[in-house]
Amino acid sequence: MKILFYDCKSYDKSSFEKELKNYPGIEIKFLKTDLTPNTAELSHGFDAVCAFVNSDIGTRTVEILHENNVKLILMRCAGFNNIDLNTTKQYGIRILRVPGYSPEAVAEHAMALALTVNRRLHKAYVKVRENDFSLGSLMGFNFYQKTAGIVGTGKIGAAMANICRGFGMKVLAYDVFENPSLKDFVTYVSLDELLAESDLVSLHCPLMDSTYHLINRETIQKMKDGVILVNTSRGALVKTDDLIEGIRARKFFGVGLDVYEEETPNVFEDRSDEILEHSVTARLLSFPNVMITSHQGFFTEEALAAIAQTTLENAKTFEYGKETSNEVK
Repeated sequence: MKILFYDCKSYDKSSFEKELKNYPGIEIKFLKTDLTPNTAELSHGFDAVCAFVNSDIGTRTVEILHENNVKLILMRCAGFNNIDLNTTKQYGIRILRVPGYSPEAVAEHAMALALTVNRRLHKAYVKVRENDFSLGSLMGFNFYQKTAGIVGTGKIGAAMANICRGFGMKVLAYDVFENPSLKDFVTYVSLDELLAESDLVSLHCPLMDSTYHLINRETIQKMKDGVILVNTSRGALVKTDDLIEGIRARKFFGVGLDVYEEETPNVFEDRSDEILEHSVTARLLSFPNVMITSHQGFFTEEALAAIAQTTLENAKTFEYGKETSNEVK
């Protein structure tokens, strides 16, 4: 099987090449360019393409893949909201993803963001580098005996719930499907109750019609004053303009974002020499109580190894004509 690997970074190539020795029937060509309608034509002669969460796999891209006889799209991530599923289904193109690689990696990053904005570590780092050892503007609060609200209790949300438990926090959760493994220490409540009671709100749910702009002006108003909000799931769970309005209204003690609505052109790219005109990202970065990272929640050695293994197993499963729970239906 020949796979064209789009949007390849050095760490992607390294992790996949380490695993390839266990899959002698698979050949991969690595490209730095991302998958878009303009680059889909490069897939001619390949059985499959491998893409990431920020790839443009809309109608035209899928049509070109079909014209090139590509039968499989491998997503080396859990998300697939960037794919035109109706068109892939029409052309019989299968989609296999990595639903879980290292939930602890993302959950630990979520807590790192929460701790950073709480204890103002991003500001303290800069102050001390300038020989400013004063404590002004660095006051935080204990997480111990505070309330954490986990929105979405799949594998990542469950890992975050366990981390919060370890901090001695009371843990509330909201999900359409309750996770029985958490019932010993998690209390499931309505979203409104979770927002009203939580000192820390951490988002761990997929992006769907029902969760699009889940955090908006109305739900922000229901939150406690001085709440910490963390999003390591999907940017569009949060309506950015409403979030900025809430930050300016002093609603939040801190906001930690590994994902945000405007991230697509930024993810994994060095734009340090560019001027981001009309950018909501620049507006968010202007606030002293906001910490933004570049979609790096998954970025651990263990997670990259798991992503490579699962992606190559998905390719093998497809080649042998087998069914898998990793398929997007």
